[in-house]
Amino acid sequence: MRKILCMVASVMMIFSLVACTSKQDELVMATNAEFPPYEYHEGDKIVGIDVEICQAIADEMGKKLVIEDMAFDSVITSVYTGKADLGAAGLTITEDRLKNINFSTPYATAAQVIIVTQDSDIASPDDLVGKKIGVQLGTTGDIYAEDIENAELERYNKGFEAVQALSQGKIDAVIIDNEPAKVYVSQNDGLKIVDEAFTYEEYAIAIAKDNTALLNEVNAAISKLKESGKLDEIVDKYISADN
Repeated sequence: MRKILCMVASVMMIFSLVACTSKQDELVMATNAEFPPYEYHEGDKIVGIDVEICQAIADEMGKKLVIEDMAFDSVITSVYTGKADLGAAGLTITEDRLKNINFSTPYATAAQVIIVTQDSDIASPDDLVGKKIGVQLGTTGDIYAEDIENAELERYNKGFEAVQALSQGKIDAVIIDNEPAKVYVSQNDGLKIVDEAFTYEEYAIAIAKDNTALLNEVNAAISKLKESGKLDEIVDKYISADN
């Protein structure tokens, strides 16, 4: 009987070691795949700039990239609770977010822009005063729009839901990141992007506060990607210079 128990214990230990090794060989990326061209669905795959950057980082580390798609406002929570190793979802570095997580060195510069209908009288951020504005929940557009005087904010789980509401006349404008804005405007007749940007910001990868080893590895990988030209190659694949 003791021999059988020992054998069972040995088998369980082997399975435990295999599971542990598998976990250590993975790099789990939390994202919200509703943000083209940074992350979006193409058939049954999630693709985009952030995905390819994280894949290149995983390759540098000798790990398998595992993508977890979730609501945008759950991405940072997943990182600081340890459910994901890193978060990449067009995340902007902000002081508020830095209270809970660390950020890698920036890998892209972006802008929050304003989408309106072609016949709208909104021509600059100043014209948003007192307007009904759509934002994606938890984004910097959501955060910064709170400072607009007398504005009424409508929060949506996905950016395209805000754009649909604009097309249907339910709101006056949408504040969202520049590159997704270009995609949404190209897909919806009668919309345009206001010339003057709402804000400018930088994207980086979110990593847990206590995981400085991973932060250093990610920063080293990003540095290599920049120096080799691979980072520019990934961005250029999705964003043409004349856009």
